[in-house]
Amino acid sequence: MKGLILVNAYSSAFNARQVKRLTEELTARGVRVDARRNDFFPTKISDGKIATVCDSDFCIYLDKDKYVSQMLERSGVRLFNRAQAIELCDDKMQTHITLAGRGIPMPDTLPGLLCYDDRAELRPEIVDRVETLGYPVIVKLSFGSRGTGVFKANDRAELKDIMSRVKTLPHLFQKYIAPSAGKDMRVIVVGGKALGAILRSSDTDFRSNIGLGGNARAVDIPREIKERAERTAEILGLDYCGIDFLLADTPLVCEVNSNAFFDAFEAATDINVAAAYAEHIISVMDTKK
Repeated sequence: MKGLILVNAYSSAFNARQVKRLTEELTARGVRVDARRNDFFPTKISDGKIATVCDSDFCIYLDKDKYVSQMLERSGVRLFNRAQAIELCDDKMQTHITLAGRGIPMPDTLPGLLCYDDRAELRPEIVDRVETLGYPVIVKLSFGSRGTGVFKANDRAELKDIMSRVKTLPHLFQKYIAPSAGKDMRVIVVGGKALGAILRSSDTDFRSNIGLGGNARAVDIPREIKERAERTAEILGLDYCGIDFLLADTPLVCEVNSNAFFDAFEAATDINVAAAYAEHIISVMDTKK
């Protein structure tokens, strides 16, 4: 069996360990692995058809380039995760829309109103309606990772400033969950099963991301969160993901990351995430045969 691990064409070294761990675990199980940047144009449209130079049986798609993922799938390559699942997670508003009405509690959310002209006036009544979420209010860019593009407005002046800066970009507004300020629980799900959880926390930021200085420690998963994490992954069609829960009386799904980094998770829990993912991939591919 041959597998391709594909990362972004302009990727820096921040995900090198993730690639290394996955390569190690797949190789140990007899899979030939080719890890590459997505810069060799593995697919193209030629003579009105999708053509590919990829000869791998499967691809671990550690990118968010939706065009290449769709084209690879159309050419018959099994992606982990599938193209649609990655797209649903990449767009945070789309994640919430997909989960809505499916028994998954989430923070109250308003979609950002996309503006096509950065000179357009921010009307007071728009700000008024966002204020119904209360202060502080969270403003998120719909596309972003590692805590970037997430802002907290403490009052109307800050909200207006942030809204003015993001109005031409896809974004959303969310109710601030005070009990979870600076902390959340990340659950890793592989093949429909929650492997474990870490509590991420920060003493200096309302965001708990490890890349922003947060820390992590292993915790037991409450049954409610475990079941909710597995159900979330099922709804979104994910083979692998990290799901972040805000910790209130009712745990709330905050975000779902289809390409969640697992370095901190493995270090904190001693759970071999890469091995679990490799075994899931091989199981799926064996079944496909």
